[in-house]
Amino acid sequence: MNRKRSSPGLALRAEALRARILAVPPHERERWVDELLGIESPPPDVDLPRGAVPYLPCGVDEILAATRDVPLRPNDTFVDLGSGLGRVAMLARLLTDAHAIGIEIQAHLVERARARCASLGLDRISFVEADASLTELHGSVFFLYAPFNGEMLRRVLMNLQRVAESHAIVVCAVDLELGDVPWLRARPRTHLALASRYRHLIRRGHSSACRLQ
Repeated sequence: MNRKRSSPGLALRAEALRARILAVPPHERERWVDELLGIESPPPDVDLPRGAVPYLPCGVDEILAATRDVPLRPNDTFVDLGSGLGRVAMLARLLTDAHAIGIEIQAHLVERARARCASLGLDRISFVEADASLTELHGSVFFLYAPFNGEMLRRVLMNLQRVAESHAIVVCAVDLELGDVPWLRARPRTHLALASRYRHLIRRGHSSACRLQ
């Protein structure tokens, strides 16, 4: 009988895992996390549509900051737009117990991310092969590591605004300026530059966008 095998390091979850990662020297954290998750070097990008950015994994420190400062909770649905090999979504799942979804346009990256989750025995995490600018989005926390630009970014932001019209959301953006988006308003700064939109017509309160410095 085949059984899923999990890395011994994955016995660490939540704050114990965060503490272990922070104990690793900063310049070694990406390599350490990828070894923990079994993520290998990505294959070459396939032909991408106009406005899509080639795959580049987000830094571990930015993921730690986002999950801490949002804060991400177990009852959230965390969506990584442009999820690549799954580093962000897998770490978010392990650090917070939130449901995690990765949306990625490159099929070979989605296949690898799914295979890693299956091998590690991770539940409540899924990867979808889709164009985030053309897909109906669902979630409470959305993460963008500069995966789009131009017209594609405009369509993604329109999709996010539609979600925010139904319930409060958080958008975390790394290396992506959202200051000119009219439905966002600045929040007080913590470890991140935060922005929020007050929803006057919906009682659910605030939607937020976080820009990591």
